[in-house]
Amino acid sequence: MELALLYSGGKDSTLAALLLDSFYDVTLVTGWFGVTDDWRHAREAAETLGYGFERVELDRSVAQEAVDRMQSDGFPRHGIQQVHTHALERVAELNVTAIADGTRRDDRVPTVSRAQAQSLEDRHDVDYLSPLSGFGRRAIDRLVERRLEVESGPSAEVKKADYESELRELLTERHGRSAVEAVFPDHTQTRVRGLKE
Repeated sequence: MELALLYSGGKDSTLAALLLDSFYDVTLVTGWFGVTDDWRHAREAAETLGYGFERVELDRSVAQEAVDRMQSDGFPRHGIQQVHTHALERVAELNVTAIADGTRRDDRVPTVSRAQAQSLEDRHDVDYLSPLSGFGRRAIDRLVERRLEVESGPSAEVKKADYESELRELLTERHGRSAVEAVFPDHTQTRVRGLKE
């Protein structure tokens, strides 16, 4: 069975791939707005891990609406949720049996409600899987420590293929550099470098 996993190159989506690998033919898929070339970080991670990789083009107007919302709200939550929902819709359009993401139990954003998952499944005739939905931060960190070689650091410095890098760039273009600092809180980002021996 073919599965498309929405992939950033970070620890959560990589763990999701490893968990699903026993049951599905997993292809890692990165959404791209055409703003930066950060999608290549996900491709590099996928190649290192031995997974197939695809890039799907996302609607840039969705990203523009999202950054305007972020700037208006003063925080990224609703904008990132809007982008994640759009990315899942695009991935669900691929010719696969199932789609998945790396959302986990403790995530505040993005999240996928039961109703959203059922709607995706019904409208696109796919299964939606969230293999990390029962895992908390501590459990994730233990699994990562055991299995993955990871680079971590401030989100502005550790480049990967999540939505944040392109949204930061668009936010700068539309509202100035100070808007990025006001909207995005300091947080740690991870990028997978490979599997531990």
